[in-house]
Amino acid sequence: MKDQPSPIRETDDEARKLARVLLRSARHAAIAVLDPETGFPFASRVLLATDIDGTPVILVSRLSAHTKALARDPRASLLTGEPGKGDPLAHGRLTTQCVAEPVELGHRFHERIRTRFLDRHPKAKLYIDFPDFLFFRLKPERASLNGGFGRAYHLDGSDLVIQSPANEAIAAKAAETVRDLVERHPDVAATLAVRLNAPESPSWRICGVDPAGFEIISGDFLVRYEFETLAADSDHICSNISKIAYSIP
Repeated sequence: MKDQPSPIRETDDEARKLARVLLRSARHAAIAVLDPETGFPFASRVLLATDIDGTPVILVSRLSAHTKALARDPRASLLTGEPGKGDPLAHGRLTTQCVAEPVELGHRFHERIRTRFLDRHPKAKLYIDFPDFLFFRLKPERASLNGGFGRAYHLDGSDLVIQSPANEAIAAKAAETVRDLVERHPDVAATLAVRLNAPESPSWRICGVDPAGFEIISGDFLVRYEFETLAADSDHICSNISKIAYSIP
């Protein structure tokens, strides 16, 4: 009997980019944890953001079942990728296996994660500082990408994380970078939305930058753009965004 060909393709740069976009453009995700009482998988839905290095971040209540599960066993799995028209299985999706790291008030990453989360989910301001809420960074260990029928790939956690020496410096100036860019070009977000073929929606704004790219958001719509190469500093990010928005196609 002949060996069946593997359904898993060799992972290439195109697959890595699609995986990063599916993770970084997701406003929410399905999360699966291990129920400490029964040992069965327990799935729920969480709001999603990313830290400066692309690591997914969630904000959860200590009272929720998935938070209690993560406290006992930090292993979790995220499913991201929105179905479109037609067969939901024909659209790209990413399953990311992660290890959860709590980020509570006083943690060195807390303030920047709080800022980045609110930039993406402003309504979370109503409860983000409640004492029974905390963040988790979900460190990717490995991932499975299905880019549509016949396009399956396995990825390492490092394929999803931004490994740049500029991460911390860019994080420290992220808000200033966006503010300065908007002051120079008040229409930059709307122009980017047109260039990136984003859905028609009012009030587009830049809601996050990092060495690998940026996001724009309007209501329920969020679009992620990945740079061709990692930005070395905040000026490089501004230059990249300006070129995308205003250069002649």
